[in-house]
Parts: sequence; structure tokens; C-alpha cells
Amino acid sequence: MTHLGWFRIIVLVAGLMGAAGVILAAVAAHKAGGTLLPAASSMLLFHAPAALLAALLADRQIVRPRLGLVAASGFVAGATLFSTDLTVLQFLGHRLFPMAAPSGGTLMILSWLLIALAAVWPRAAARP
Repeated sequence: MTHLGWFRIIVLVAGLMGAAGVILAAVAAHKAGGTLLPAASSMLLFHAPAALLAALLADRQIVRPRLGLVAASGFVAGATLFSTDLTVLQFLGHRLFPMAAPSGGTLMILSWLLIALAAVWPRAAARP
């Protein structure tokens, strides 16, 4: 898949993450005892723009493009995993799978570190 294909997928999923984050916030505001939903909503709403920005920075080659795309993908996967686990626990009373939320959280942390690394890692010299 080309870089453009990955950018489009990241933008699509980030838009869905933003919408899901707003929906979860609204449900939390109206559901008594919805204690896990604000955290799930926050992770989606914080990391949707982070994924968009990482993809944009990669596209503009402000950061190393492959690392930027990997970071953007990590934001998407990590936030989705984390928030889905909390939402499933809230509504169904069980986890998505063992260690789903911590795995998603770890992936988000690693993505933040990767985008920082992508900004400072020097590029290979241009070849004639």
C-alpha cells in the first residue's frame, strides 16, 4: 500500500475515533455509573488529533515519514484498544481480552516516544 493509502486510512479512522469519543462522552453524561466511559472518551478524543498530526507531519516530511506513519498507526491502534476495552467492561462486565487496556496504553506511550524520535532522527543524505 502506498503512503497515500495509509494517510487516508489514518484520517478515516481518526475521524471515526473523534466521533466515537464524542458519543462516549455523551453517553457518560447521561448514564448513571458510567465511570469508565470518560476515560475511554478522552483517549479517543486526545489521540485522534495526534494521529492526524503525526500523519500530516510525515506527509510534509517534517518528521521521518515511515516513523511518523508508524506513530500515527500506534495512536489509532492504542486508543482504539484502550477505549474499546473500557467500553466493553462498562457495558458487558468483562474485558475485551486480558491486558487489552494496558497494551493499548503502552502502545500510545510508545507512539508518543516514536513521534519524538522521528522529529530528531537525522535523515539520510540526499543521493545524487
